[in-house]
Amino acid sequence: MRPIKKIHPAAYTPIAYLNTYTALPTSSLDYLDPFLLLHHHGPQVFEKNNQGLPFGPHPHRGFETLTYIIKGDISHQDSSGGEHINRDGGIQWMTAGSGLIHSEVSSEEFIKNGGEEEILQLWMNLSAKHKMVKPSYKGLDFDEIEHFDLDNGKVTVDLISGEMEGHQGPIDSISGLTMTSIRMKENGKLTLDIPAENQIFFYVVKGKLNVNGQEVSMRNLVQFELEEGVVEVEALEEVYILFGHAKPFNEPVVSQGPFVMNTEDEIRQAYQDYRSGKMVSWG
Repeated sequence: MRPIKKIHPAAYTPIAYLNTYTALPTSSLDYLDPFLLLHHHGPQVFEKNNQGLPFGPHPHRGFETLTYIIKGDISHQDSSGGEHINRDGGIQWMTAGSGLIHSEVSSEEFIKNGGEEEILQLWMNLSAKHKMVKPSYKGLDFDEIEHFDLDNGKVTVDLISGEMEGHQGPIDSISGLTMTSIRMKENGKLTLDIPAENQIFFYVVKGKLNVNGQEVSMRNLVQFELEEGVVEVEALEEVYILFGHAKPFNEPVVSQGPFVMNTEDEIRQAYQDYRSGKMVSWG
């Protein structure tokens, strides 16, 4: 089995009135190349006539975001022309690339009626050669994602990008990322055989499970060594996992605020370009 290096608990880091747990970065782990950040918002119940999500227009450059809407909704709009309302079970994949401005707020319906909200947002780095690609956005509803069952229906994989068990995800990742969410019923079992050179991203959103003989509970990130060996998973109760893998870039990572580049000069340029309107003014 692939050795587990460390298990990292997510830290409680509320954003305004939104219950948020940060699984990456934390005091024990800066990033897992090429995975940079994971925010776990909720689960949280919003009352009627609420303020919705607090993520108004803001810029990004140099990376991609993958957002999972487990419950509730997100109304997305960006300066590249992307616009979409995504609900339970959907995802949003945004390539910030050379720079864009976007907002992630709640729909008018959710603000009026309220409801439960639970969202995951993962930041995925872009290599130096792709940092300045043209920005793009793709939102997928639940039925547009590739779903397949394993272990006699006890395991369901929601495949977003990459290939797994002969299935192909609908997103074509420019970085060769394989990204999924995995839902497991109690006693469900899964074996993951990942190339030794690939970094694994394994976050337990909910439930409790055994991973290579170690018990892991919700809101914990499992860090694996870059070594040969399979990952053996057994659900001790109903489980939801965020799972992905990719080859590390092994490049310098310089991040500041909403920008992730390779050098300090590139960060300064990003701020200058944003202030001068080169990332396209909002509105």
